[in-house]
Amino acid sequence: MQNPGDMTAVASENRSRNQVAARDLVTLAKPRITFMVVITAAGGLFLARRVPGVDAASTATILATLFGTALIVSGANALNMYIERETDRRMDRTKNRPLPGGRMSPRVALWFGVVMSAIAVPILAIGANPLTALLAVLANLLYVLAYTPMKQHSAYALHVGAIPGAIPPLLGWTAGTGHIDAAGLVLFGVLFLWQIPHFCAIALFRKADYARAGIHVLPNVTGELATRHTIVRWTFALVATSLLVVPLGVAHHGYLVVATLLGAIFFTWGCYGLREGSGAKWAKSLFGISIVYLVLLFAVLAIDP
Repeated sequence: MQNPGDMTAVASENRSRNQVAARDLVTLAKPRITFMVVITAAGGLFLARRVPGVDAASTATILATLFGTALIVSGANALNMYIERETDRRMDRTKNRPLPGGRMSPRVALWFGVVMSAIAVPILAIGANPLTALLAVLANLLYVLAYTPMKQHSAYALHVGAIPGAIPPLLGWTAGTGHIDAAGLVLFGVLFLWQIPHFCAIALFRKADYARAGIHVLPNVTGELATRHTIVRWTFALVATSLLVVPLGVAHHGYLVVATLLGAIFFTWGCYGLREGSGAKWAKSLFGISIVYLVLLFAVLAIDP
């Protein structure tokens, strides 16, 4: 007969393992990235109310859009980890993820990704509209089937990956308006353009890690100076695009002033990277500035009367 104390210990160990498995499932979804995506989708929903003739989205539509977006992004992230499980073993920042760490079967990650993605589609199609569901599916497929494998072959995978990365605010916009228009495309453009300098900065201070994993990034393909020039060019395009919401009636003069100031700071710091001797420290600072820029830009856009 088994000792009650031993049974208690076994039960406690099993509970601990279940908790670890739950944490690993959450890790598959990349919760921080998913949260940011949901916030940008919510921003698109909120801004859609400023379109003349468009009523505010119902509570049901808002919940379906945000929940569906969270599910399909979680699914895409899990499928990305499934495909890149061997690559992740060679990178310091990813080697402890559930799959390379050996804490989860690849089959579990695969099914988790497929199920999350599949559940999201009818939620978005019924709770929002078919156009929003279609855009979400497009983003999922581009991220999983195009961007993820392309990273092993071309540094320009970044530009392909920026497309699904920029679709979330458009999901919110189409959920609120039912169509794609110039203002929605500008929101898409801001997120698309922002990703290029943001991820180029990451690639500059993590280029050795990416090289070890066999992932093609601009600093290892075109060189560091060319990457810094890329940052400057795309940041300029980003700042110019961010101002287009004003003539389109989504924002007003208060936003114009603040967006211009934020853009000038971001662009100037990007140009500072062209000087001789700028290295990883500058790249890390630009990475941080890029995040602050985006958060403040959308915050001002949201509160602009």
